[in-house]
Amino acid sequence: MTTVEHISAPRLPAKKQWPVLLLHNIEKIYGMGDIAVHALDDVSVTIEPGEFVAIMGASGSGKSTLMNIIGCLDVPTRGRYFLDGIDVRTLDDFQLSQVRNRKIGFVFQSFNLIPRTNALGNVELPLIYAKVGKVQRRKIALDALKRVGLSDRIHHTPSQLSGGQQQRVAIARAIATDPSLILADEPTGALDSASTQEVMNILNELHDEGRTIVIITHEDEVARHAHRIIRLMDGRVISDVSAPATGPRSTGAINA
Repeated sequence: MTTVEHISAPRLPAKKQWPVLLLHNIEKIYGMGDIAVHALDDVSVTIEPGEFVAIMGASGSGKSTLMNIIGCLDVPTRGRYFLDGIDVRTLDDFQLSQVRNRKIGFVFQSFNLIPRTNALGNVELPLIYAKVGKVQRRKIALDALKRVGLSDRIHHTPSQLSGGQQQRVAIARAIATDPSLILADEPTGALDSASTQEVMNILNELHDEGRTIVIITHEDEVARHAHRIIRLMDGRVISDVSAPATGPRSTGAINA
C-alpha cells in the first residue's frame, strides 16, 4: 500500500499506539444568541484500532454532524479531536485535505463515483491525489477491486454496474490508500437486501483483517454487525454499548 507522507501538525505525545479517534468535549453550534442550535453537546468518544463501531440516532440527533467532524469535513465549535494522534483542530485546509485523503477511507450512501470514469479509474483517484506513481497505483487499485470481487468489472463505468457493485467499487476506493479509518455513512441505504448483505460481508471481512470501521446508520440490521453501538439523541451520547456482533457474518467470497 501507499506510504502516507508526514503531516506536519501537533500530535499527542509519542506512544506505541494511540486511539484512532479521540474526541473530547466536542460541541458544534450553528447560529448565535437566541437562535443558536447545539448540533453536538459535550460529546466524548474514543475508538481504538481494530474496532467496528456503529453510530446511531434519529433524524436531528447529531449523527451526521458527528460524521462530518470525524471525517474532517467540518470542525467543532469547541472541544478537541485527535485522529491517529494528530490534533485536527490545528490543521489548515491543505492539511485537512491530506488527512482526508490518507487517513480516512470514505464510503457514502450515494457511492460518490465519477460517472464517466470506469471502476479502475475511480479506485485510482485517491492514489493520484496521494501522488502514488502510475504503475504502483494501478497495482493497488487492481488488488482492491479483486478484494471486493470485481476483477471482471474494472472497465465498467458506474452506469454499467448495479448499486451493490457501485458500493463495492466505493469500498475498494476507500481501502486503496490503506487508511487508519474506514468511515461509512449509511453505506446500505440505497441498496436492496441482497446487496446490503454483500456489502456488510465485505466490511465484516475488513474488520476481521484488523481494520477500524465506523458506520453511521439508522438501520438496526446493519448496526448488529458492529461490536459497539453508540446512540445519539439531541446532540448527546445517550448510550455506548459494547457487545458481540449479532448480524450475519461473511459467508465467503463475494460473487460479481
